[in-house]
Amino acid sequence: MSYAVPLTRREAVLRQLRQEIVSGQLPAGTVIKDAEVAARLGVSITPIREAIAQLAAEGLIDLAPNRPRRVTQVTQKNALELIDVMAVLACAGFEWGAPNLNEEHLAKMRVRLDEFVEALRREDVVTAGASGADFSTIVIMASGNRELQTHVDLVVARTLRLLALTADSDVWQIWIRGYRDTLELLERGERGAAVERHRRIYTEYRARVETLLFDEPEDD
Repeated sequence: MSYAVPLTRREAVLRQLRQEIVSGQLPAGTVIKDAEVAARLGVSITPIREAIAQLAAEGLIDLAPNRPRRVTQVTQKNALELIDVMAVLACAGFEWGAPNLNEEHLAKMRVRLDEFVEALRREDVVTAGASGADFSTIVIMASGNRELQTHVDLVVARTLRLLALTADSDVWQIWIRGYRDTLELLERGERGAAVERHRRIYTEYRARVETLLFDEPEDD
């Protein structure tokens, strides 16, 4: 018999706040006050502070000295920098993992791709982002490099937040087409071509983000 391990208060708060930021429920610039969040979620201050520290490490909350804690502002500059870092990490993992993929891996990737597309159809961008991340994670884990996955995990939440625009944004189509093409190449045994197609997703995505408008943060 299997069962889900209950979340600790810190894990539950972390998951809730991360989802609120990624989905836009807590927009960029929102001031985060420990006591208010604790009262809203019905927990003590301690798990709130622990969760905020983790979200700050992920780049989702700004803990600048002598300033209120705020949801981090997404600017074009830091968005492009994030894409560049994510591309280096994810593409390296994909290149290292692709030779080790078997039929079970490919079947799981097909499931994640279907979940990704279905979540977007339901306009559930949070689930879509998670499924899309899992699609790549399957390949990265096949590389056997756990350290690389650890670093990818540190930036993936920020990437998901960047992706969580609207469900009908044409940005998502870059990932849908890219994932489909990549998986089809893998299923045909064309591993090298699949790696190059996966890499091109980030090139196309970066070029598209460059055309988007981001509000620059105002000085306090």
